[in-house]
Amino acid sequence: MNQIRLSSDRGHADHGWLNSHHSFSFGDYFDAEHVEFGPLRVINEDRVYAGGGFGTHGHRDMEIISYVLSGELAHKDSIGNTSVIRPGDVQRMSAGTGVRHSEFNPSQANPVHFLQIWIQPNQQGIAPSYEEKRFEEAEKRGRLRLIASPDQAEGSVLLHQDARLYAGLFDGAETATLSLAAGRRAYVHLARGAITANGVKLAAGDALKIEALGELSLSDGSDAEVLVFDLPGAQRRS
Repeated sequence: MNQIRLSSDRGHADHGWLNSHHSFSFGDYFDAEHVEFGPLRVINEDRVYAGGGFGTHGHRDMEIISYVLSGELAHKDSIGNTSVIRPGDVQRMSAGTGVRHSEFNPSQANPVHFLQIWIQPNQQGIAPSYEEKRFEEAEKRGRLRLIASPDQAEGSVLLHQDARLYAGLFDGAETATLSLAAGRRAYVHLARGAITANGVKLAAGDALKIEALGELSLSDGSDAEVLVFDLPGAQRRS
C-alpha cells in the first residue's frame, strides 16, 4: 500500500523567527491520523531566520537527528558538545536520561533550512550521547546512502532503534531501489525538488508511506533530495 502525505496538508507554525512545517502532530498541531509512523515521531521542516534560534531546552528518551538543507545550524548541549553543522552533515543526539541543548542560526544575514527528526528509541534510560558525521554529495548522488542505523553500518551514525535512514540526490535518469524485508515499512520524505516514488509523483515536502509492498523504487528526479526511513512494522498506531 502507498499512502501520500501532501506537503500542503502538514501542520504549520510561523513564529516570526521560525517558520516550521510538521509532518506529524507537534506542539499546537494535532492530527489523530498523523501522530507517528512506527517509531518515527517527528519530521519538522524548519526555517530559522538570521540570528534566531531555539533557546536551551530539554529532551528525554528520544533519538534526534538534524539534517541541514541550506545555511548553518549551531548546537550546544549539556554534555559538552558544541558544533556548527552545514549541508552534508548529519547530527545525532540520543537524549536518553536527559539532555539540554540549544540550536540557533549563527548567521546575521542568511536563514538556515533544516529537518528536525525524532525517532523513538527501543531502549529507555540510556546515557545521553552525541555524534556527527559528514556525507559528501558524491556519496548520495543517484543512490540511497545509509546515514543512520542501529549498527553504524557503512559509517552511518548510531540509532538506538531498529530503523535505518537513507539520503539520496536524484536528477534526470538517476534511479534507485530499496528492498524492504518482510514486515518492514518505509517512509519517504522529499526534502526538495521532485521525484517519483513507486509510481507516485512527489513534490517538495510531500511524503509517501509504504507498507506491505517489499520494495521502494525512485525515478524521474528533478533536483531531488530525499530521505527514506526503513522502519519496523509492528509498532504502528497511526
